[in-house]
Amino acid sequence: MEIKKEIRILALMVVLFLAAFYIPVENTRFNEAIHAALDLSRWYAREHVILCLLPAFFIAGVISVFVSQGAVMKYFGAKAKRWVAYTVAAVSGTILAVCSCTILPLFSSIHRRGAGLGPAIAFLYSGPAINILAIILTARILGPEMGIARVVGAVSFSVLIGAMMALIFRKEEKAMRIEQLNFPDFPEKRPMWQTAFHFFTLVLILVFANWGKPAEGDSNGIWFLIWANKWYITAGFGLMLVYSLIYILKINRWHVLLAALATAAAALLSHSPMVPVIVGISALSLVTLFDKNDPDNSEWTRSTWDFTKQIIPLLAIGVLTAGFLLGSTHEGTSIAGIIPNSWINALVGGNSLFSNLFASVIGAFMYFATLTEVPILQGLIASGMGKGPALALLLAGPSLSLPNMLVIRGVMGTKKTIYYVLLVIIMATLAGLMYGAIFG
Repeated sequence: MEIKKEIRILALMVVLFLAAFYIPVENTRFNEAIHAALDLSRWYAREHVILCLLPAFFIAGVISVFVSQGAVMKYFGAKAKRWVAYTVAAVSGTILAVCSCTILPLFSSIHRRGAGLGPAIAFLYSGPAINILAIILTARILGPEMGIARVVGAVSFSVLIGAMMALIFRKEEKAMRIEQLNFPDFPEKRPMWQTAFHFFTLVLILVFANWGKPAEGDSNGIWFLIWANKWYITAGFGLMLVYSLIYILKINRWHVLLAALATAAAALLSHSPMVPVIVGISALSLVTLFDKNDPDNSEWTRSTWDFTKQIIPLLAIGVLTAGFLLGSTHEGTSIAGIIPNSWINALVGGNSLFSNLFASVIGAFMYFATLTEVPILQGLIASGMGKGPALALLLAGPSLSLPNMLVIRGVMGTKKTIYYVLLVIIMATLAGLMYGAIFG
C-alpha cells in the first residue's frame, strides 16, 4: 500500500511537471483564453457577487432554517390529494433550496416512506431545477426570458414527467399505496405568514437592488422610473427587514437599530451602492450570529455561510473554466476562449432537432455543480450556441448527471431510471425546439 501511495504521488508530480513544461505561453490563442478567464472572473466578482449572490445566500438560509422540510414534504405523502401533491412537489425546489446532490437523500426517504411515484419524481426533477439561487442567477446573467422559461419548463415538466411515470408503472403504484406509511405532523415554530413576510422582504430587496437599467430610449416608462428610484425602494424594504428582525425573529432591537444606522450612514457617505450593501450584510450577519434570544437566528447565519462556502468556490472554478474554454463576453467586451466558435456552432448552433437533442443528452450525463451551468452557458451562447439548445441543457443538466442516475437506480430500479432519464431528455429537447422557434 505504501508503494502504491508513493507511485501516485510520483505520477502526480510528473503530470504537473509536464503541464508546466509544455505550457504554450507563446501561443496567442492560449494567452487570450487566460485573459478571458480572468476578465470574466473580474466581471462576475464586480457585478454579481455582492448585490446578487450574497443576498441570495441569506434567502437560501431562511429557507433552510425557518421552513421545515418535513412540513413541506408531508403534502405529497400518503394521504395527500394528488393535485396538492403534484403542486407542492413541483414548486418545492424554491422552498427547500436543494441542489442535485442534496435532493437524492430527500427523494430516497420520501419514496421509501410511501410517497407516490409521480409526486416523488416531480420532486426529484423540480428540486434542483428551480433552486432559487440558480433561477436568480439565470435571470440575471442569461436574461429574464431565459429565467422565466427555466421556471415554467421545470415546474410543468416535473408534473408531466411525474404523471407519465405514475401512468407507466400504475400497477406497482396501486400495490404500493396499500402499504404506505403516514407522515407525522410537523408543527411550525411561528405562523406561516410571519416566515413568508420575512422571506419575501429579503426577496424584494434582492430584486430591486439588482433592477437593471431599461433599454436606451425607454426613459419615460414605469421600468425606468423604478430603476431611477431603485435604491429608495430598496431602502424601504430594508425598513421592513428591520421590523421583521425585531418583531418576528425577536432580535435585540437596539442591536438591529444600530445595524440599520450603520447601513444608512454608509449609504449617505459613500458614492457606491456596494459600500452600504457590504455594511448591511456584515451588520445583519453580526446581529443574527450573536443573538441570544433564539438559536434559529444564529443558525440562519451559519446556514448562509454553509451555502456560501459550498457554492462560491465551485462557482469560481466554473467561471474560470468557462472563461478559458469559451471566452468572456459582456457589456461590449468580447475575448475569445480556447475552443473555436465554429466547433460550438456545428454541434449546438441554431435550433435543429440534433442540436437540441445533443444539448439535452450532454446536459443529462454531465455533472454541473450548483450554479456553474450559468457561466458555462453564458460562454456557450456567446460562442454560437442557440437559445433553444441552451434551454434544453438547462432543463436536463441540473436535475440529472451520471452519478445522480446511479443513485436513482439504487432507489427505484433500472427500468424506472431508464424511463425517467428518457422522459427528461425528450421533454428538454422539445422545450428547446419550442423556445428556439420563439426567441431564437
